[in-house]
Amino acid sequence: MRLAQFVLGLGWVLPLLAQYSAQQNGDVVRLEDTKSQTVVSIVTSVGNEAFEMKVKGQNVLFFPYASLDDFKARPMLSGIPFLGPWANRLDEPAFYANGKRYAFNMELGNVRGAHPIHGFLSTTDQWQVIEVKADGDAAWVTSKLEFYRHPEWMAQFPFAHTIEMTHRLHNGVLEVITKVHNLSVEQMPLSIGFHPYYRLTDSTRDEWTINVGARCQWLLSPDKIPTGETEPIEKLFPNPRAVALKDYNLDHVFGDLIRDSSGRAAVSVEGKQQKLEILLGPNYRGLVIFAPGGPRPGAPPPAAPANGRPPFDRNFIALEPMAGITDAMNLAHKGLYKELQSIPPGQTWQESFWIHPSGF
Repeated sequence: MRLAQFVLGLGWVLPLLAQYSAQQNGDVVRLEDTKSQTVVSIVTSVGNEAFEMKVKGQNVLFFPYASLDDFKARPMLSGIPFLGPWANRLDEPAFYANGKRYAFNMELGNVRGAHPIHGFLSTTDQWQVIEVKADGDAAWVTSKLEFYRHPEWMAQFPFAHTIEMTHRLHNGVLEVITKVHNLSVEQMPLSIGFHPYYRLTDSTRDEWTINVGARCQWLLSPDKIPTGETEPIEKLFPNPRAVALKDYNLDHVFGDLIRDSSGRAAVSVEGKQQKLEILLGPNYRGLVIFAPGGPRPGAPPPAAPANGRPPFDRNFIALEPMAGITDAMNLAHKGLYKELQSIPPGQTWQESFWIHPSGF
């Protein structure tokens, strides 16, 4: 008590004892919660991507780079990428909205392949930081992407909109809040998502178990496009509450998420002691789990590819919050998907997902 009274008497000392802090250094924003010993780092110049969430010094985000400069030079699968203006694969180089077909201009170079995947925003440097702040309850950074200002983007997805993203750290839990504001005169289809890559440090992938809060999986074609059919999740996971990851090579799409009284769904990965629980707000209607198999323990490590990217490392799992399932816009046009969301003219869509570490 005497120490507290002394510190209060020295107002200039008090900030040193604050639980939360938020600092920007160039294109990196660092959020810290000293009580939970959690630090979150976001690089705003590469997709506004969170690349570190360190809990007691352990990064729970998969980031296989020696340095941030290496990542900037060759950004690839890691951290928490944002996927827009659509997430996952499309069944053709076009999408459907409001009964119309919008074909991509493949000559622009920002959309590629017969099944275009993950949009073209995941590594953009066009995010603008609008607030970096901390108070007695949390630390946060808010950034904005003005999609409508970019002709090459609008040529592919001609719905004028802005995206606002906030990373908020509170009591050791990271909340990622996304707002999409439709500036168009027509309804804007919404099929965005995130592709977070997680890891545990107390064990390897083959020792992890996952708990999947969903009732069904969407059956996929060989091209990983949903067919429109579903089956109970128990067909894949006899016990969805305790799935041994070593038994699966996953790139699967799940729906009919199990919600709590607040509308949140949950999925988790657990090691020997460490655990990450991911909560999805009600406007995230789908979940993709990507956890590819690879060399078994004891096998020699793969050599680094000629392009200089990091070698493949199978010790991660991607638990992906999705506003809609893979190919949502096109499946909805065909009458095979009933949960496609859209934003009325002048309105805003908003949702959050949360990352809750424990056992560290």
